[in-house]
Amino acid sequence: MTSPLPPSPSPVPVLDLAPVVPVVVVQDAADAVPLARALVAGGLPAIEVTLRTPAGLGAIRAVADGVAGAVVGAGTVITAGQVRDCVAAGARFLVSPGWTDALLTAMQASGVPFLPGVSTTSEVLALLERGVREMKFFPAQAAGGTAYLKSLAGPLPQARFCPTGGIGPANAPEYLALPNVGCVGGTWMLPEDAVAARDWARVEALAREAAGLRRPPLSAGGTCR
Repeated sequence: MTSPLPPSPSPVPVLDLAPVVPVVVVQDAADAVPLARALVAGGLPAIEVTLRTPAGLGAIRAVADGVAGAVVGAGTVITAGQVRDCVAAGARFLVSPGWTDALLTAMQASGVPFLPGVSTTSEVLALLERGVREMKFFPAQAAGGTAYLKSLAGPLPQARFCPTGGIGPANAPEYLALPNVGCVGGTWMLPEDAVAARDWARVEALAREAAGLRRPPLSAGGTCR
């Protein structure tokens, strides 16, 4: 039995690791390691594995234990129990579609960076009051897209975002050009037919294209908290 790989170093915040964070929905946990290896080889080390399927937690554990260079995170985290389970499985960061006081308290106590989801100015203000400066903007396109984020940059320049939802290679550069966007989340480098066929070479090629989008400059801020 092989020993788990040591944690991959992450010298910069998750928002600054790459211009794109792949949002991965795993149907079969056996696919998690080769899929993650393809993404890392393509230049996308920060990988958000969602809890949308029963295979999600096992996939996080498999990537954390078996993929050198991966910074695996848990997505669609909506309960305090999931926070605990994901950190125990090896998640290096947490992402939620929204937040409540109970969920935020659990994420702040988890010891790992997190991106709570927001879609309104009031939600952003509430998080800033709690000391959170880096957030997920979701659902990005439906919630106002780049125009909304531009409007937030003036009065709330201290907030930084990872927009997710409705973003693809055509509009990702527009988001990445905004001063308050560190990276974007998306699934376009993981087409369903390629994943079903286990065509990891295609996934790697698409990941490399995504990694070639404008890389945001490093911020003066610290972590994703």
